[in-house]
Amino acid sequence: MRLGVHVPDFTYSGGPATLGRDLARIARAVDDTGFDMLSVMDHVWQIGVIGPREHEMLEAYTTLGYLAAHTERVKLLAWVTAVVYREPGLLAKCVTTLDVLSEGRAWLGIGAAWNDEEAIGLGLPFPPTAERFERLEETLQIFRQMCSDDDGPYEGKHYRLGSTLNSPQSIQRPHPPILIGGGGEKKTLRLVAEYADACNLFPSPELPHKLEVLQAHCADVGRDYAEIEKTVMMPLDAGPDGSRADELLERLRGLADLGVEHVHGWVPDVATIRPLEILGERVIPEVARF
Repeated sequence: MRLGVHVPDFTYSGGPATLGRDLARIARAVDDTGFDMLSVMDHVWQIGVIGPREHEMLEAYTTLGYLAAHTERVKLLAWVTAVVYREPGLLAKCVTTLDVLSEGRAWLGIGAAWNDEEAIGLGLPFPPTAERFERLEETLQIFRQMCSDDDGPYEGKHYRLGSTLNSPQSIQRPHPPILIGGGGEKKTLRLVAEYADACNLFPSPELPHKLEVLQAHCADVGRDYAEIEKTVMMPLDAGPDGSRADELLERLRGLADLGVEHVHGWVPDVATIRPLEILGERVIPEVARF
């Protein structure tokens, strides 16, 4: 099993004046401590489960480019990109650019989007749910075509591209890995089976069932279930002094027993760096053995 760090909160004690330095320090610590991935949200306002919408929120792909410059090893992604916030051709350019500039460390994390309040607030498109999923599938098709040798047109129901020329191409071939977020059984997990290299689920009592549903979709489309990396998002809290490390390890061991290969999560007080050090000292060496 591997661990990754999700940074959903940019409200630090120094405020915007030191935010760049704080974020660079966090990124270097994540990179040095042995985590596998580093992610940010694709939101333009803060979301309610983290804090008031007025709290600081950075644009995802600008931030990922900054993080690439301050790291050398860790993989980088938006967890997850809201499909309707960017046109698919531009999104493919964002991800392949990040892959080139990070020397092959970008992933495309993507989902159907859900935050209508921020979309309406900033005038971003937010069609009905069924259409967003149609656009998600077309975006996945466009991304894979733009990462291929086929630079011909793309004709879909919602998107029409005259040419899918994309130069430079990504370092990772045939394309940067794709993670699709969400546990919807009829649409999301079917798209995972057809297009994704990784899924993202939550450690609820429904997790074994969700994995069974994904396995059934893989069988339906002729995909090897073992090819898909099973990821879970949850808090990574070992306590301020490491006192909860054993409890965290027990939860992670249980997820590993279900076949989960990557656990990704937010770390309390991440800006102080010490929680990352504790995880690196006590937890990462253990989970690497799972």
